[in-house]
Amino acid sequence: LLHSMHRKVATLLVPVRRFKVYTRTGDSGTSSLFTGERRRKDHLIFEALGNTDELSAAIGLARAHCADAADSSAEIARLLPQLMTTQSRLLDVGSAVATPRGQANAAQIERTHFDGGTEAKQLEQWIDAMDEELPVLRNFILPSGGKPGTALHLARAICRRTERSVVPLVLDGDCEQSITIYLNRLS
Repeated sequence: LLHSMHRKVATLLVPVRRFKVYTRTGDSGTSSLFTGERRRKDHLIFEALGNTDELSAAIGLARAHCADAADSSAEIARLLPQLMTTQSRLLDVGSAVATPRGQANAAQIERTHFDGGTEAKQLEQWIDAMDEELPVLRNFILPSGGKPGTALHLARAICRRTERSVVPLVLDGDCEQSITIYLNRLS
């Protein structure tokens, strides 16, 4: 309610410039990177960006299922802020991927720098805390666990694909290796 009220008041007091959700600039099969450079939409960078976006959407779906189950499980409720933080970090990953290091200037690189090593350490802390509460893993786990568990399994599979799509960009020098470290921990 407060958010809606804020939006209403802000709309009344501050003129809002409307923009269209389409630009037609991609109709020829190219799209723009943060550097302003245009590349074909089938370029590896756009594959990695699409996978990153899909991963965030899958985590959002998992988060929604976890939110539905949170009333009956405090353990699941504790996952919600971690999932939201992860989605936020994936926006940062996307910014870094959309800024190829060889074509970006220093200001663009600084603005989109992703410290995957530090972020991976945060993931490791979350993993270690969960591992202390979980039984020892002795075999592979089939995707199950109701809607929250199954959605998290799906997100994990998408994360592994996302990581694989970023590796060639790292090898070509377009992305920082810390992105793959983060994605590897996330999966």
